[in-house]
This record gives sequence, structure tokens and C-alpha cells, in this order.
Amino acid sequence: MVNKINKINKIIKRKNKSKIVCLTAYSKNIAEVIDNHTDIVLVGDSLGSVLYNYNTTRKVNLKMMIEHTKSVKAGIKKSLLVIDLPYNTYRNKFEALKNSKKAIKETKCDAVKIEGGTNVSNIVSHLVNNKVPVLGHIGITPQTVKGKFKSKGKTEKEKKKLIQDALALERSGAFGIVLECVYSDISKQITNLIKIPTIGIGASVHCDGQVLVTDDVLGLTNAKIRFVKKYVNIKRLINSAVLKFKQEVKSGKYPTKKYSY
Repeated sequence: MVNKINKINKIIKRKNKSKIVCLTAYSKNIAEVIDNHTDIVLVGDSLGSVLYNYNTTRKVNLKMMIEHTKSVKAGIKKSLLVIDLPYNTYRNKFEALKNSKKAIKETKCDAVKIEGGTNVSNIVSHLVNNKVPVLGHIGITPQTVKGKFKSKGKTEKEKKKLIQDALALERSGAFGIVLECVYSDISKQITNLIKIPTIGIGASVHCDGQVLVTDDVLGLTNAKIRFVKKYVNIKRLINSAVLKFKQEVKSGKYPTKKYSY
């Protein structure tokens, strides 16, 4: 518990000082690599679309999240490990606490992330009061969005709502807030307004940190989203390695004595 609090305090103290790096992970192998470079590792319910080809994160359940987080935990040494509470697992504060405790107990993760602002502020308060650290999430909230995803903060009404949501989460005790697809001017305003860090995804450089889906960063997905930057084409490397394996198997070059018993 002390280590968890120390990790969270370190994240909060990064506000206005140095950028926070956050990436997703769904397995031990990826977690081991990114843990060398991240401050936060998020086991996101984005695994629904990335790994299972679901058309919505609503199909992801708590059991799936727990199993993937257990795998990720095995590869984490220093980063703060956060698990997404999936759809319909925090409909009220009692359900939220029960499922949060189950997730933390079984995975040994450090915190949970839930989507929403003023509508979940009482739930966030209840969790925090019961020693469950919470990372908030406003802007586009994939679990509840209807229809096509649209960036938030274009109208005055949306800007006012985003500010209200951010302040409500801060008051409720969240240690940080993910801003997803929020217009630059309002993400800057929110970041300057609240005392806890903001972590942007499609929400401009003005946020205190950034998060992306690691599979997108590596070029493993075909995501064509404005905020996604592919830093490498890992598919090309995989294809090259598999091609060489195939050629050596067919030609009899593999396995040699070195690779045989």
C-alpha cells in the first residue's frame, strides 16, 4: 500500500514539471519492454478491439481485464499499473468498490480507471475513501459513446461540461484525468485549472502527459485515427522473421545440430 501511494504521489508531483509517459499493455512480454520507459502502464479495455476484434469496449468483461492485468503485472517493476474497470462494473458505488477490490486483490495493480465526470464523482469519492486510487477519464468515453466518435470541446456548452467534469473528479479525489479527443484550447484550460495531472490522448501537447495504445505505436494495428502516430512498422519485421523461418524449414537449414538435442 505504501509503495502504491508513493508511486501515485510521484505522478502527482510531475504536474507542471516533467511530462508523464503512459502506454497500454495487455501481456507480460510487452509490459517488460515498455516498463523501462513509462510512468504509467494502463491495461485498457481497448484490448477488446485490439486483441479480440470487438466493435465496442462494452463487450469486455471484468474477468478478461483481470487475466490480462495479471499477465502485465508479471512484467512490471517500476511503473504505476492501472486497470480499466469495464462497462457495467461500476453502475453504483457499491458495485464499483466490490469490483475494484476484486481487481486489485487478484492482479496486485495500483489503481483503477473509470470513465465519466460529474455523473461518477460520488463513485470516485467512495472508492478513494476506501483506499482505491482512481484515474479519471473524460472527453470521449468509449464505454458510453453513441454513434461515431466525435472530439469534445468545440461548443461553449461542451467546454463548460468538460470543466465541470474535471473539477468534479478533482474534488472527488482522483489522482489524474485522461482527456480523450478534447480540443486543444479546453485541454490547456483544464490542465491549468486543476492541480492533478491531465493525460492526453488526442488532446494536444498542453496536457501533463500522453497515452497511446502500444499496438498503434508499433504499427501492429491498422488504426487511422488522427492522434495515432506509428513509430515503427513491426509487422514488416515480423513478416521478415517468419519468412526466413519458413525458408529455412523448407530448405532443411533449420534446425541444425546447434538447435537440436
